[in-house]
Amino acid sequence: MNLLKEKGIPIEKQIRTWHDIVKRPYNRMETDCYTRTRQILMNGIETEAWSFKHCFVRKSADRELNKLLVNIRRIEDMQQTTVNWLSPVNQTILDTTLGYEQVAVDLTAWLAQNEPDEYVRETFDFGLLEDFDHLYRYAQFAYLIEETNPNEILQNQTDVLIGRPTQNHHNDNAVRIRKPYDKDKTSPITKVNILTLISGEQQTHNYYAEHGFMYGNTDLKRLYAEICDVEEEHVTMYETLVDPNETMLEKWLIHEFTEACNYYNCYKDEVDEKLKLIWEEFLQMEIGHLKAAADMFKKIENRDPEEIIGTEVVLPCHFESQKEYVKNILENEIDKRLSKDEGYIRTDNIPSDWPSYKVQEKAAQDGAPSEQAVRLAAKSLKRDIACADEKLLNKQPELLERGLEKEAQAPNTVSSEKYKKFEKIPPLDFLN
Repeated sequence: MNLLKEKGIPIEKQIRTWHDIVKRPYNRMETDCYTRTRQILMNGIETEAWSFKHCFVRKSADRELNKLLVNIRRIEDMQQTTVNWLSPVNQTILDTTLGYEQVAVDLTAWLAQNEPDEYVRETFDFGLLEDFDHLYRYAQFAYLIEETNPNEILQNQTDVLIGRPTQNHHNDNAVRIRKPYDKDKTSPITKVNILTLISGEQQTHNYYAEHGFMYGNTDLKRLYAEICDVEEEHVTMYETLVDPNETMLEKWLIHEFTEACNYYNCYKDEVDEKLKLIWEEFLQMEIGHLKAAADMFKKIENRDPEEIIGTEVVLPCHFESQKEYVKNILENEIDKRLSKDEGYIRTDNIPSDWPSYKVQEKAAQDGAPSEQAVRLAAKSLKRDIACADEKLLNKQPELLERGLEKEAQAPNTVSSEKYKKFEKIPPLDFLN
């Protein structure tokens, strides 16, 4: 399907009533886990679209262009309100947090497998193992504080166990900078994949920054602070994959195309009929936005928009269980780290002057909240909260040995010997 050839809803017909804007939330206990992940992702996609247009208007002196941008931006702000407020009031912050990390794991795995650029795919795989570990750390508190079985939210679609240890995610942020793609040679698939992931990671950062303080438990607050910091690094890592030489009009066109593609994907996959209607309506609205951006692109840059976005719809946000793919990356890349030359190295080859060591030593000198999460679970339950098949669970000590840096370890690091003791204690019944 060529989205530019679809009719869509004209922009002048897109203002909705307050009753239309505020919809009935989905049911926390009955909803499919991937309905939740679609809702979380599209909240981030709309937030990115809104903030991008604010940046664009601040740089633009073209009054006609600015009038179009601000009118579309208002509509997208209304869309974001609709999507964001689909979350039910009885869904706790930790419930939503598990959903955010399920988005990060299963979305990144899907994008990596469908990414044509090898360097971009490697970057996606690298970030995947960090988000996988975040899910594990938050799962400890979800059970300790709210007695939530992680699979009430994840529905057995995503494993919960250690990934690349979170305490090792903190870098000199300059090391996170990646090589940008070439805007004139890169596939629209890559451009959409990257912007989709930027939007998701940016929204995750914002959610943790805005909600992490709402729990009274100081250890949990610190965990939100620690992982929020990593999400900031993730936004840096993914956004620097984008060619900085793209014009603002090119970037706008890619933004509208990304929104439309994601809504099409959501509409195609959705199992909740009420949400399916929302995704269908918003797809038609975004086609209207895309066509307006394409017309302005042709008028100002005198170029064919299909040079930028191609002629076919991209499918960036299909959600399904990615356990096997994640397991493969976990077993083969847990010891991978960011090198100073915008590449990757293994822990055995990290130089002594690696700039991230200074950051890690300072940040964790009083202990890592991500390690404390496991310590608290072990103190209360005699083992960690983990959900995976027994064979994979029993690999946790080995994975930790390979995945943990030998330098700059936090003083409260949970050792591989401790994980070996977990093997002797069966997982809680509800996690079997």
